Amino acid sequence: MDSNREMDPEHQVPDGVDDKTLRALGALSKALETTERARGHLYGFHQLTGTADFELGDAVRLLREAGHEEQAARVERDIVGRNVIPDHWTFQIIEAYNSTYHQPFAAMERDIVDELAGGREHLLEARLKTIRRTRHHPDHTATPPAS
Repeated sequence: MDSNREMDPEHQVPDGVDDKTLRALGALSKALETTERARGHLYGFHQLTGTADFELGDAVRLLREAGHEEQAARVERDIVGRNVIPDHWTFQIIEAYNSTYHQPFAAMERDIVDELAGGREHLLEARLKTIRRTRHHPDHTATPPAS
């Protein structure tokens, strides 16, 4: 079976790209995808922490309404708006992660895919699709419909 011929041109493995290179590019892309998931968790952390901070504001208001000024003042002074790590709010953690790690990693992955595979992405997955699909099944087509 020549799985390469079944895929659209942008997912065909270029001449000269051997199986080891294909697996290496797949591993590199999978690692980048994992950082995308980690980044998503950072955004979740950011949003949940921000939500908690606004909920603390509600707690402060309710403590005051209940006559607990000293406790409300302590929460407001020591926790509301507090840095989550020294000198950083969560948005600053995301910015540092993006500029220090994610963006350089994504650029490196892009450069290597360009250098070794002519910029063609997901070649390993495309090959797996051709191997794992059921021929002649309507839900296992080789490529999307032509546009």
